[in-house]
Amino acid sequence: MTDDTTDKPAGETPPADSPPDRLSNNPTSDHYDPALLQRGIGIRFKGRERSDVEEYCISEGWIRVQAGKTRDRHGQPLTIKLSGEVEAWFEDSGPA
Repeated sequence: MTDDTTDKPAGETPPADSPPDRLSNNPTSDHYDPALLQRGIGIRFKGRERSDVEEYCISEGWIRVQAGKTRDRHGQPLTIKLSGEVEAWFEDSGPA
């Protein structure tokens, strides 16, 4: 028996210094967080490090990347969604 008296289910509390489950670098997105992006986020998708990721979701297992130089009618880059194993980490050691 453990002495854990918290009401949170197991597996819901992420490690103290890990990136969020979902993050976007588009300022119009609900998942945009400039403070986290400023720290630098590293992404590994299907075992390969990627630097062209626009948005990711670890729990759903997908990333969004820009589709060439194509733009939509609002001038935003078109993105495609790729499914697979996603890992994310902070590239710096933490907030100063």
